[in-house]
Amino acid sequence: MKTKLFSFIFALVFIIQLYAASDGNVQLRNFSKPLIVLTLLVWLYLSTNLKGRFHKRMFTGLIFALAGDVLLMLQSDHPSFFIFGLIAFLLCHIFYIRAFILDHKSNPDLKNPFFLWAVGGLMIFCTGLFFYLQPFLGAMQFVVLMYAIVITFMAIMAVNRYGKVNIFSYKLILYGALFFLLSDSALAVNKFAQPFQQADVLIMATYMVAQYLIVYGTVERKLVVTRTEI
Repeated sequence: MKTKLFSFIFALVFIIQLYAASDGNVQLRNFSKPLIVLTLLVWLYLSTNLKGRFHKRMFTGLIFALAGDVLLMLQSDHPSFFIFGLIAFLLCHIFYIRAFILDHKSNPDLKNPFFLWAVGGLMIFCTGLFFYLQPFLGAMQFVVLMYAIVITFMAIMAVNRYGKVNIFSYKLILYGALFFLLSDSALAVNKFAQPFQQADVLIMATYMVAQYLIVYGTVERKLVVTRTEI
């Protein structure tokens, strides 16, 4: 019941945010953007009661995501807020990573048959993207590199959950991590290298799908072998 209710609420926020982004309605965008993560925070809290370290870490990551959303939303008036927003999302990914590590620790001896292929693909993608962006980054090179490393590691740890949690949760969070990677890649290309039409729509659509899938996967998570606190 909670999943259906919050999925419906989130769908409304999703539509409003994309309409605001496509129409250039700044007031509506600023109103609806914080609602993205606020809706997910309430859903996660009511569905799990934040029992165990995994849920607490994911909840904390979402709080940093909310801060990042607000900071990036205000960057047009305060350009320095972009850096602060980037740091907030960096912390979001770190808390997601710390949560995914708990799943790894639940059954660390289990081998993932396609882990190395996934790691290789993700590293090639992010390395290629960074070298494409590098000529445009200037003083932002180190910050963007650190962010790229952290979000890539987040996606790698999402891949590493295979066999350690139920397959439904695994797929939801993995697809969410990949959508997050796509959203941040589009944001970086649009901001630093080549602005493109309807960039805000693509960035926000993939970001909202990413966070929704990650939270849905968190709500549905069940460990296969319980060696860590739920």
